[in-house]
Amino acid sequence: MREIMLDTETTGLSAKGGDRIVEIGCLEVINLVPSGAHFHTYLNPKRDVPISASNVHGLTADFLADKPLFADIADALLEFIGDAPVVIHNAPFDIGFLSAEFAALKRAWPESIEIIDSLVMARKKFPGAPASLDALCKRFRVDNSERDKHGALLDATLLAEVYLHLRGGPQASLADLEEDSNSGAKPDKNKKAPEPKQEPKQGQGSEQEPEQSQDTPKNTKARPRAASEKTSRLSAEDKAAHLAYMKTLKDSAWLKES
Repeated sequence: MREIMLDTETTGLSAKGGDRIVEIGCLEVINLVPSGAHFHTYLNPKRDVPISASNVHGLTADFLADKPLFADIADALLEFIGDAPVVIHNAPFDIGFLSAEFAALKRAWPESIEIIDSLVMARKKFPGAPASLDALCKRFRVDNSERDKHGALLDATLLAEVYLHLRGGPQASLADLEEDSNSGAKPDKNKKAPEPKQEPKQGQGSEQEPEQSQDTPKNTKARPRAASEKTSRLSAEDKAAHLAYMKTLKDSAWLKES
């Protein structure tokens, strides 16, 4: 199953108040495993970047001055997403900004795109416990040592590992792989994304846990999916490749024989 991890960085907290997106990062995962395909771009917000925001993600108005406008990348973003569900940590924040950016172009963010909010998933799975991306990385022993500042692609990558654990851990990805094998489905590996124009140090942003703002759209939902119980039809080669990837994760306790 193809899914997209998505994160944005912005000039502030209110899309309706005039804040804009300055960075978008998307990571493609197939059966919960990153495929290597990604979409990443910085954006010229055509306004200042307050120091409070710059302190969070490290991006400045000077750095962003020669970057594309949202209008320049809107179609490429939608093409990369395609018909895949989009996973976002604190989805109302990012979807609120994306909706505002499309509205400025007299267009609408497609309501047909399924949104899965990993923050909602985490709060249901661990009631009362901290559910920020950093807190979940700590809980699942995901290495986030490079996250001295927020960055859209970095955060989307961390989210992919956190989401894997929220869905049941590495075993769930193997079950998804088996399900696709049973159904005859083949992942779309032909998706290509624009190369990033320039890489500053990592930035940060929307995974904070604010109360749901007035910018919140109504079409977001969380949809954790149970692992398949179908009989495996994977080849030995498929399983070996999958396990080789899983051994690269920091938390490999699941691989130990009982």
